[in-house]
Amino acid sequence: MKIGVLGSGQLGRMLALAGIPLGHTFAFYDAVLSPSTRGLGERCSGPFSDIAQLRAFAAPCDVITYEFENVPCQAAAALAALKPVYPPPRALEVSQDRVVEKEFFRSLGISTPAFRAASSAEDLLLALQELGTPCIVKTRRMGYDGKGQARVSSREEAARAWEELGSVPLIVEALVPFSRELSVIAVRSTDGQARTYPLACNIHRSGILHRSEIPAPRAPQKLIQEAHDIAAKILNELSYVGVLAVELFEAGGRLVANEMAPRVHNSGHATIDCSVTSQFENHIRAITGMPLGSVVSRAPAVMYNVIGTVPDTQQLAALPNVTVHLYGKEPRPGRKVGHITLLSPSAEDAGAVELLVRGAQ
Repeated sequence: MKIGVLGSGQLGRMLALAGIPLGHTFAFYDAVLSPSTRGLGERCSGPFSDIAQLRAFAAPCDVITYEFENVPCQAAAALAALKPVYPPPRALEVSQDRVVEKEFFRSLGISTPAFRAASSAEDLLLALQELGTPCIVKTRRMGYDGKGQARVSSREEAARAWEELGSVPLIVEALVPFSRELSVIAVRSTDGQARTYPLACNIHRSGILHRSEIPAPRAPQKLIQEAHDIAAKILNELSYVGVLAVELFEAGGRLVANEMAPRVHNSGHATIDCSVTSQFENHIRAITGMPLGSVVSRAPAVMYNVIGTVPDTQQLAALPNVTVHLYGKEPRPGRKVGHITLLSPSAEDAGAVELLVRGAQ
């Protein structure tokens, strides 16, 4: 099949690297083309508001998918009238507005932080009174890797946050006293078959994912089952096709949903090296009608994001059980330029990788 991908970054790169060996070809459409997908398929640059150009892009494709969740819903809906678009555009609608997303979770019986919508500075102050402080304030739309949010503990901080976040509609969330951040990645095919990867434990720095451990250590079966049930509820309600990630807080032995990503996810990158079938290959299998592959892990793994500067790859390659994945991007502060996977991590090897990654940042 010819697969059209909306977006051209590293997730598109890894989708293509998984799909090309299966016999598929790729085309990428983006407002600004990233170097990550160069040489992996046809590439078309244009605004997502140009429906005529999008339709021309989609015409020779058999199926359309996307590698970032801020694809305009109108663009996805217009393409869905011509070709299969997976995941379904409704998943974009839910995930693009944090208030709608939280309401959706609650409609399925999925626990979330207490929250309020705030459309003005006055609404924000009222929400703080109702929820208590400190609170997390986020823009309802856009924002990723810690951008578009602030921690607020006072009226003065609220006023500053309202201005700094752009005086746009917000969601105000009560602070969750969580012990750790987890994520569950699941995949569902066109015929409703679904599989779920082992739970991942995630460590962030400055709002950006630094490290993911698969499987999450010390996760009781009850917690794992709860995560699987959360993913299954969302997949079924949306008649979902493709890979879905749900970010979770572990609090008091239970799970609280933070947000969902209707796409392949950073916390699942280790599956390229540690799983029988990676999240990227299973996404391609799902959207093209192929049988899903096994999600069993061959070995435990730790994935480290490479952010800003590339560490010494010769030193990394000299370490046992290490695989380096670079995205072909020019290094710059705060930019994800690659990731490193360490299989069957010993404390010594994990420490060596951590030192190299930290030293490069």
